Amino acid sequence: MLTQIMLTEIELELKNQVSRLDKPQTKNYFEMLTYHLGWSGEGAGPAAGGKRIRPLLVLLTLAAAGDSGTWKSGLPAAAAVELIHNFSLVHDDIQDHSPKRRGRNTVWVNWGIPQAINAGDGLFILSNLAMLDLHKVFPAETVMRAADTLQNTCLDLTRGQYLDMSYEKRVDLGMEDYWPMVTGKTAALLSGCCALGAILASADEHVVDAYRSFGHYLGLAFQVQDDILGIWGNEAMTGKSTASDLVEGKKSLPVLAGLEKKGNFAERWKKGPILQEEVEEIARELAAEGIYSYANDIAIQLTDLALNNLKAADPAGEAGIELMNLTNQLTGRNS
Repeated sequence: MLTQIMLTEIELELKNQVSRLDKPQTKNYFEMLTYHLGWSGEGAGPAAGGKRIRPLLVLLTLAAAGDSGTWKSGLPAAAAVELIHNFSLVHDDIQDHSPKRRGRNTVWVNWGIPQAINAGDGLFILSNLAMLDLHKVFPAETVMRAADTLQNTCLDLTRGQYLDMSYEKRVDLGMEDYWPMVTGKTAALLSGCCALGAILASADEHVVDAYRSFGHYLGLAFQVQDDILGIWGNEAMTGKSTASDLVEGKKSLPVLAGLEKKGNFAERWKKGPILQEEVEEIARELAAEGIYSYANDIAIQLTDLALNNLKAADPAGEAGIELMNLTNQLTGRNS
């Protein structure tokens, strides 16, 4: 199966890129990164490292939009986007004071906040160095365009994170405020991954745009699904407490939709922070007000938009089939 072959190569490329820090005087620093990426420490293994969805999108798009036999040339870019993703997670855990990530202690819990910030910075720099490795195979113009795409994606990530944090104490937010936040925080990187793959495949501009839009809507659908899990999800599956979004006051789609409903949930929300012991009852109340069904309908609509753009890109071969399968997997569809 192509996806499994790609995942094996992605892991090897990631280890190659991170090995730049495997020096006698920075062994502990190196260990911080290998721990976060799921390769070392208690509980190490594939589940601790994540699903590597973003690098898969780069390689599958490259193979589906160009010569299916040359996807390995894009491995540095695939590693780069995964390093960017993990840089954002390390910093996000600090900013959210999250003690757990994928069922294990977060980096800041094990090594302290200052060193965790440095670990995140290291992942960001390694990502940029990985992108430069593309020059060994691709023309300078293509490498520059790919690098520009990734850097603008990173800027969008910071915009989304800024909005996410700035929303925490605001009480005047509506659904119109939600979409710019999740576009930057989640959709930007998935969109950038798909655009990167198409750019490296030397695809026509309309094909690059179609893949970019596919990633955008896939990211939005994925985030809405995550918001649903953040309230009605399974802790064993997500690796974090399902209570966290309500207790932490996250302005997720179900929360903002519930506030606009101006029912019992909205009245309780206005009274102050939600306590752990209230979570199950409040989740049930939100569902009773129709918010679970509403959020699920939105996820389905966004998934349809993603699939329509994927079809417009006309992905070829096994990689095209795998892109479709991955979309269904990420959005909870069976077919």
